[in-house]
Amino acid sequence: MARTNNTSSTRRAGTSSSRTRKTNASQRSAFSWGSSGSWLGAAAAGAAIAVAANLGRKLAAQGMSARAGDWDEVLAAEHQATLAIFDKILETEDGQTTKRAMLLKKLSHALDKHAYEEEHVVYPALRSANDAHDADLLEGEHGYVKTFLFELNEMDKDSSDFLPKVRDFRAMIERHAKMEEEEVFPRLKDGLTPEQNDHVTSLVNKEGFKMA
Repeated sequence: MARTNNTSSTRRAGTSSSRTRKTNASQRSAFSWGSSGSWLGAAAAGAAIAVAANLGRKLAAQGMSARAGDWDEVLAAEHQATLAIFDKILETEDGQTTKRAMLLKKLSHALDKHAYEEEHVVYPALRSANDAHDADLLEGEHGYVKTFLFELNEMDKDSSDFLPKVRDFRAMIERHAKMEEEEVFPRLKDGLTPEQNDHVTSLVNKEGFKMA
C-alpha cells in the first residue's frame, strides 16, 4: 500500500511539474523576446523607428523650416552647399580615391535633387510667366551637368585629369547659379504675388522632399 501511495504521489508530482513547465513555457512565449510574436513586435517597432529617422533626415535635408515665399533662398542655399562639396573634392590628393568617390556620390545626389526641384517647379513657372527662353537655356545646362557627372564617374579617381575636370565642372555650376540668383529668380519672384511665391516654395519643398 505504501508503495502504491508513493507511486500515486510521484505521478501527481510529475503532473504538477509538467503543468508548471507548460505554464512557464506559455509565459515565455507570450512575453519573451525569443518568441516569434515578440520578434514581430520588435521588427515593427524597429521599422517605425527607421521610418521616423528617415523622415527626420529628409526634413533636415530639405530645410522645411524655410519661411513661406523664400523658394529662391532655398535654392540659393543649395547652390552654396553644392559648391562646398566641389571644394572638398578639390582639396583631395590623387591617392585619396575612396574619399573622391564618396564625395562624388554626394555631389551627384545634391545636383540631382536640386535639378529635380527646378525642372519640376521653377522652370515650368518661368514658362508660365512667358520666360521660356531662360527656362530652356537653364534646363539645357542640366544636360551638361549629367555629362560631367558621367565623365567623372567613369574616370580613374587618381587620374591627373580628375581635378582639372572637377574645376571646369565647378566653374560651370557657379556661372549657372549666378545667372539664376542674380537675374532669373529675382525676376520671377517679383512677378509673382505673395500667395504665388508661397505656393512655389511649398512645391519646391515637396519635390525636394521626394529626393532628400
